Amino acid sequence: MNDQPAPAPLLIACALGIEHLALRTGDRGGAGGPVTFARTGMGPRAAERSVTRLLAGPAPADTAVLATGFCAGLAPGMHPGDLVVAEETRDPRGTVPCVGTELLVKELVRLLPGRTVHTGPLTGSDHVVRGPERSDLLATGAIAVDMESAATLLAAVRTGERPVAAVRVVVDAPEHELVRIGTVRGGISAFRVLRSILPAFFEWHRSLLLPRR
Repeated sequence: MNDQPAPAPLLIACALGIEHLALRTGDRGGAGGPVTFARTGMGPRAAERSVTRLLAGPAPADTAVLATGFCAGLAPGMHPGDLVVAEETRDPRGTVPCVGTELLVKELVRLLPGRTVHTGPLTGSDHVVRGPERSDLLATGAIAVDMESAATLLAAVRTGERPVAAVRVVVDAPEHELVRIGTVRGGISAFRVLRSILPAFFEWHRSLLLPRR
């Protein structure tokens, strides 16, 4: 008789169709438990509603949640295709610490040698950030901004105690501001990076299961 507990599920949440496509067509082998890829829709309200619904009712209480997709870099010297691993997510409603940041960085560096990985606070916004507003957010200590990560993780921890993380791919930066995702080289580069990093997410998830064995 096998009395080992069932592997904890993993919920990977993104907002846009192009992000969801990248995740669905990436390498999905090696998952340490059941994985759900959720497209929440754009903006913090949509993300919060979707994640709250997905984690309600019969969803296992120990489901880990990872927010991913594209982001805007805030610091000078960031480039499209760079990776951001959040140490915490922030928005006006609160700050959520992330779990396993060091492991995610290690796995991303292993998967994509030569690709720059940034760590630090990831801040939330309810709109696309342009121009001088980037400098204002950088002054708060944040290194990148997107519209869904903070709302996703806040909704996740409000439904119960669980491990959470956020990994984003820079699609534009102060010196590389894009007009539309997916129509220029920066967007294509970010898509390819996002498509290639699923194994790092699965390794992060497996590491969470080790103490329970």
